[in-house]
Amino acid sequence: MAQRSPLLGFIPRESFMHSLTGTTKLVMMLVASIATMIGFDPRFLAVMIIISIAIWVSSRISLRELAVVLWLILLFMVLNNLMIFVFAPQYGTEIYGTSHTLIQGWGRYTITAEQLFYQLNVTLKYFAVLPIALLFIVTTSPSEFASSLNRIGVPYKAAYSVSLALRYIPDVQREYREISQAQQARGIDTSKDVSMATRVRNSAAILLPLLLASLERIETISTAMELRGFGKGSRRTWYTSKPLRARDWVAIVISFALLAISITLLYVNGGRFYNPFI
Repeated sequence: MAQRSPLLGFIPRESFMHSLTGTTKLVMMLVASIATMIGFDPRFLAVMIIISIAIWVSSRISLRELAVVLWLILLFMVLNNLMIFVFAPQYGTEIYGTSHTLIQGWGRYTITAEQLFYQLNVTLKYFAVLPIALLFIVTTSPSEFASSLNRIGVPYKAAYSVSLALRYIPDVQREYREISQAQQARGIDTSKDVSMATRVRNSAAILLPLLLASLERIETISTAMELRGFGKGSRRTWYTSKPLRARDWVAIVISFALLAISITLLYVNGGRFYNPFI
């Protein structure tokens, strides 16, 4: 049986993104997130989307490998836009100070150009930030992620805890599939052939063994770390740590340049919101 890719974990490849250090990719993700979130200018967001697409293509990661995660993000994005309109259907008109009615609705649920423009900016933020965030996760090994966190000042105990959590995700997925197949062999069906209520009820027979196996693994790992004297010293070295090279510095400089542009647009636009309705 072919081995499945993890739902959201490190995917080894030979690409430009994989060649960057974990520190560089962490800085890129944080700076890009800040630059994208502080303003609502669709021109800048469009540039960020183009850069994100270019980075994704260079990583050689196919959309199919992250299909489940991307569908969940798409669902959350649609629900977020729906909830914005349900609870604040006139928020766009309050922000931009004008009202251009497109579809006359009932009461305050009138569709305006300002509301659609605001929600367009919200949607663009997803496409601008999430590709970089996802690529940071799937192109950075857990050990390299931990070393990058420690390099920017995070205590190594906390960084190592994050590394263990990320390293454990594929193990949990693998154990879930193994337990699920074992339970199905015993007649406990969780496939699409049974009703949703039956699937939820039968899932309890999978979750309990999975929980017990996870607790046993945690005990084994903590004992092994204690026997090796983990946490005794105030500092530690990292086997996967790599020095910053020219490509890393170029990526970091470009990231901060984009942040500087985003901050400059706050002054050019007179605030966070670019207003085309003036």
